[in-house]
Amino acid sequence: MKKTKILLSAALFLGLAVSGLNAAESTNYQNFELDTLLHNIEKPCAPILTDDYIIFTADMHNRFVGIAFDFENYKIIHPFEIMTHTDDEGVTSRRYMFYCYKREHKIASLKYRLVFDGLWTADPLNPNKEYDEDINLYFSKVEDPGSIKIYTQVTNDDSVHFIYKGQSGQTIRLAGNFTSWDPWIYTLKETAPGFYELNLPLTRGTYYYNYFIGLTPILDDSNPKKAYTMDGRSANVIVVD
Repeated sequence: MKKTKILLSAALFLGLAVSGLNAAESTNYQNFELDTLLHNIEKPCAPILTDDYIIFTADMHNRFVGIAFDFENYKIIHPFEIMTHTDDEGVTSRRYMFYCYKREHKIASLKYRLVFDGLWTADPLNPNKEYDEDINLYFSKVEDPGSIKIYTQVTNDDSVHFIYKGQSGQTIRLAGNFTSWDPWIYTLKETAPGFYELNLPLTRGTYYYNYFIGLTPILDDSNPKKAYTMDGRSANVIVVD
């Protein structure tokens, strides 16, 4: 099984690396805040984290640079663009290549790999790497020590905002006494790597629930309130007043 995973992963990387790779385009962003941030980067460096973006950079030695993320199962290669600079005499030069990841949430970590002219590699500018023994590859990692804690809670509009944090690329479903424990009615949406959400209107009452991967129930770690139901299952509890 392990050997099969390695071969499948290698085939995936090779297949992506040779498909649809074109030279990067020179770009200047119209968003003033982002454009200012990009122009303040003097040379390629380790990933830069802001409240709204993670900026990845690379030098100009390569014709094509792309990035692929774990939450997309490395199936999509996002191309880097080229940051240019025009001096006082009107001469334009190419400074570095970049990709801006828009942050939907302040997630704690993000894994990725780069593609340089068709060759997969970890990010040489990022010292934070993680080795995956199953496929014998290194992955680069961005971690945010200032990430905020987001948890399942009742919102102001008498809805419950359900949160699940786990591995990316999964199908996470929700069931409870409000669905007669049917796990096929509600599916959470992955809004960020390994971060799943669902906003569900519920009337006043006490609700018991589990997340499900397939038919396997999983407790909501973001909600400390847990109980045993009448039928003996371990579930989370949330009250809508």
